Parts: sequence; structure tokens; C-alpha cells
Amino acid sequence: MELSKNSSDSTLNKGGNSKAKLQKFGGFLSGMVLPNIGAFIAWGLITAIFIPTGWWPNEAFAKLVGPMITYLLPILIGYTGGKLVYGVRGSVVGAVATVGVIIGASIPMFLGAMIMGPLGGYLIKKFDQLIEGKVPTGFEMLVNNFSAGILGGLLTLLGSSFIGPVVNSVSVAIGGAALFITQKGLLPFIAILVEPGKILFLNNAINHGVFSPLGIEQVKTAGKSIFFLLESDPGPGLGLLVAYMLYGKGNAKQSAPGAAIIHFLGGIHEIYFPYVLMKPILILAVIGGGMAADLTFVVTKAGLVAPPSPGSIFAELAMCPKGGFLPVITGIAVGAVVSFLIASVLLKRSNVEVDDDSFDDAKNLVSNLKAESKGQKTQNVEKIEEKSIEIPNLIVFACDAGMGSSAMGESILKKKIKDAGLSIVVKHSAVNEIPKEAEVVFTQEGLVGRAKQVAPDAKIVTVKNFLDNTTYDKFIETLKK
Repeated sequence: MELSKNSSDSTLNKGGNSKAKLQKFGGFLSGMVLPNIGAFIAWGLITAIFIPTGWWPNEAFAKLVGPMITYLLPILIGYTGGKLVYGVRGSVVGAVATVGVIIGASIPMFLGAMIMGPLGGYLIKKFDQLIEGKVPTGFEMLVNNFSAGILGGLLTLLGSSFIGPVVNSVSVAIGGAALFITQKGLLPFIAILVEPGKILFLNNAINHGVFSPLGIEQVKTAGKSIFFLLESDPGPGLGLLVAYMLYGKGNAKQSAPGAAIIHFLGGIHEIYFPYVLMKPILILAVIGGGMAADLTFVVTKAGLVAPPSPGSIFAELAMCPKGGFLPVITGIAVGAVVSFLIASVLLKRSNVEVDDDSFDDAKNLVSNLKAESKGQKTQNVEKIEEKSIEIPNLIVFACDAGMGSSAMGESILKKKIKDAGLSIVVKHSAVNEIPKEAEVVFTQEGLVGRAKQVAPDAKIVTVKNFLDNTTYDKFIETLKK
């Protein structure tokens, strides 16, 4: 089944505004959580090592676990949520407001922080817009400081007395439902939603909005949680890519080994999405692998102490509790094997040739879906004329979070620049944090608008697939000329 450009467009439009809104919501949630993953990992490592059932129990260090999960992590999320809406000023109000829901609840307030942080940023932004041009000269600092303090204080009171208790009740209800599903052995069926959701970039809304808060609450009582494994498991994707390595054709087969390494070891799952989209029936393989893995996790009582990010096998193992390696490894292996077997049968029995153009169309579709998930529209950007490019001092590869694709792109481009004998500094960053001194910015089409806002004087080079060397090679040739 070939994936034509028309079919790509129809796929993007399918589901209408509701899917786009959910994608945008998920992208915003991930924007609050992903920059703080390092803090989650720090808490997870301290928990795994020093609690009474950890690797090296230590009563003094174990005292860090409670304050970090209760105060530090929610405040960081609230701070980041406010910053996404209105910069540093919004982040301060968002962090202050988050304290209210923390005090007003009896469980870690990650969901509350995801509400209060952006709300604080939004309200202070609206206030500043309302008084713009109306503050007498010399009173600007006074008004700015007191407005943020008063608004933050009011939101703290609101969070403590109303929003915190409400979110607490909702979280307890969701946790109870999730526990019921787990006890009844129905948790493996969640893969029917999670695996297609990953392909469509809808997983962030579920993963960061539901799984992580539930998992962290479960860690407090059980020391580990299966919820951290449901979306991050790299097994199903690995099985699919190995099947392509053996039974695929053309560019898909040739690129599958490299994709498997990046997916399984690097944890960048989106690398295998085009392999599913070019042959949509293969969604059955990753669903089957996901269900088999989740069932194994349930049976072996597997769990992690914190969310692994990115979904690399190294991150999965690093977040394992004491004595928890074998259940996690077994579940991942089972998922990979089942996904491989299903994908192999489907690839071998398929009578339809999938050419290289279809694979390129699938990669473009993934790029468009990712742009939608970030709330951006893809746009046509004029290519930089060869004569307009001079040797820059700084090149920045920017993606939405500044972690996955931008780091991979930086690595590839840096090597090519070195091989070309050029002396140019190459960095990666989040698109909202592009250094002002950047002269050339590589980014996805859907992020061009934001890149231009942050770095208006930089030349923008767009890439649809960060592993596609064609764009980099053309750029290097242009510089050498």
C-alpha cells in the first residue's frame, strides 16, 4: 500500500480539530515535563539507592525523597509552565501559585502544577497587557513587583483552598481506576491506545498527564510503578525494525539497522514511526508487542522508580529498583520478539511493493504530525540561496525540547563539518532558547516560526528528517564554495 501525498493530507485532516487540539495539549504538557526530566531522574536515583529497600539504604539520604517529590518536582513543573506562557515573569507567578496546590493536597501535585503554572503565567501576562502604557514613569518596578506578588499570593490561596483539594480528589479517583484495571489483569489492553497514540504524537497527553503522576504516587507506597513502562518500552519498536532489517526492501531495509540503534540505545522512538506509516497494517505488530510486554510486566511485577527519558534501554535499566532488572528486561524482550514475529509475517505476506518514494512520504508525514503535536503548521520556507551563505561562527540545531532530534542533528552536522575541514561551533538547543549569537539555525519546518521569533537575524535551514544527510551535505558544499 503506497502512501501518496494525497493520502498523507487526508490522514492529517482525519479526526479534525479534536485531534489537533489533543496533540497541542500533549505537546504543551511535554514542554512542562521534559525540561525537568533531569530532576525526576535525580529523585529516582536517590529513591532507588537510599530508601530502606534500595541498593544501599541510608536513613539520612532517604530523607531527601519526600521533600523532592512533594515540593521540588511540582514547583519545577509549575515554574516551567508559567515560563512557557510568559517568560521569567510568568514562571515566578506560576511557581508561587503551585505552592498553594501542594499545601492543599495530600499527594504529589503534578497535575495541580500543570494547571497552576500556566494559569499564573497567563494571568500575569493579561495584567501586563491591561496596564501597558498606563504606569507613571518611575513606578514601573513597584507595579511589576507588587502585581506579581499580589497575583501569586491570591493564586496560592485559591490553590490551597479549592484547586488543590479538587485535583487531589480527581487524582485519587483516577489512581483507583488504574489500580482496579491492574488488579483485574486488563492493563495490557492499554497498548491498543498507547501504541497508535505514539505514532500520532498523542502519547504526551496520556504519558505526562496520567501515567507519570500515577506512577510517582505508586512509587511512594510500593517503591516502583509499572506505569513508567507502558509508553517508554522500546521493545515493540525494536522488533518492528529488526523485521525490516530482514524482510524489508529498498531504503527502508537499508536504514533499519541505524534506526534500530538510535531507537533502542538512544531512546528516540519517533525514528520508527515512518516504518509503520508506510505500511499501516504494521500497527498490529507494535500493538501486539506492547500487549505482550505489558502482560509480562504485570505477571513478573515489573516496575521502575521514576520515568525513563528518553525511552532508551539504558534509561530503563537505570530506573530499575533493586532486584527489578530481570522483570523489566524480560518484558522488553518479550515485546520485541512478539512485535518481530507479527511484523515479519505481515512483511513477507504483503503482495504490495513499497517503494522509496513511499518511505519518503511516510517520513514527511511523521514530520507533519510532529509539527501538529507542537501546535505548529508546516509552512513552505524559501531555500537559502548559495551565494547568501557565508562561513558562520555558530550553528544551532533546534528542536522543541532541545533534547532528542536536535542533539542527534548536532552530532551528525558536527562530524560533517569536521570532515570538511571547517572550524565552526555547532550546538543544540530548544527552539525557544536559541542563542542570540546563532547565525544559522537548523530546525523542522513546523518550528520555523518560533525560530524566527527567537533568532530573527539567523538564517533558517529546514530539515524534514534529522537523519537525512542530504540537507547537511548540500549545506556543507555551499559553505565550501
